[in-house]
Amino acid sequence: MTVLAPISITAALFTPCWHAELELGYARFGDSTRPILRRHKGPLRVQKHLYAEGPEVCQHIIVHPPGGIAGGDRLDISARVGADAWAQLTSPGAAKWYRAAGPACQQLVLNVAAGATLEWLPQETIIFSAAQAELRTFIDLEGDARLFYWDVVALGRPASGERFERGHFQSTLEIRRDGQLLWHERQRIVGDDGLLDSPIGLDGQPVFATLLVTGEIDSELLEACRSLPNDVRGDLSQLPGLLVARCLASEALLARGWLIDLWKLLRPALLGREAVPPRIWST
Repeated sequence: MTVLAPISITAALFTPCWHAELELGYARFGDSTRPILRRHKGPLRVQKHLYAEGPEVCQHIIVHPPGGIAGGDRLDISARVGADAWAQLTSPGAAKWYRAAGPACQQLVLNVAAGATLEWLPQETIIFSAAQAELRTFIDLEGDARLFYWDVVALGRPASGERFERGHFQSTLEIRRDGQLLWHERQRIVGDDGLLDSPIGLDGQPVFATLLVTGEIDSELLEACRSLPNDVRGDLSQLPGLLVARCLASEALLARGWLIDLWKLLRPALLGREAVPPRIWST
């Protein structure tokens, strides 16, 4: 009888990974914005579109049913907002990137046509220690398109006392208007990096957040934004055609609260509508 030698199969073959895609499109019809494209592959979805502010602003909540991103996972999200349409995209909760033996990736591609408005307002991203998270975001604005964008990143799990000791987080963000680069940023932080505690880095704060909004504000509104009561270390800079806000915080909720307060002040001035927080933020 012939005895077959055992086959060596790595554990990676038994480790499930997800490749998920979500493609969204929006268009203006009369006085309303309607979704015209909703294509998905794998575990990425949007819930039913909502009109909390009336028909002009279409709100979608992007859902990743597995509840977290693990090694080998790849998420591809794209959205196009057509001429004069207005889309607001958010998430139901924090995006969690789990510890893993290999990298996980997310690519976000957003296109905003002339006269259109896009608000990209997700809840926080939590990078567990030993995760290998790689994020790329590319935003193209056409003509006078308007953008309100933010992100909140927590390294480790501050509430559980987990420090970001291993793994890495890296991200790329590019914003262009009619092909001309408005903003380009790349960052990479590895576990136990000196930047985590350096005064020229995160200075011991595990959470950092960025807000970018097209347009310019006057000195009075800029000072009002800087005077907001908060528990973060944050400030704003007015660049030509782009307002930038950044903060460091001890908890993600503090950073997100600061961004929401800024949004409430800036949205009426730069987008012409009062800020109506999505109900999902309160659940």
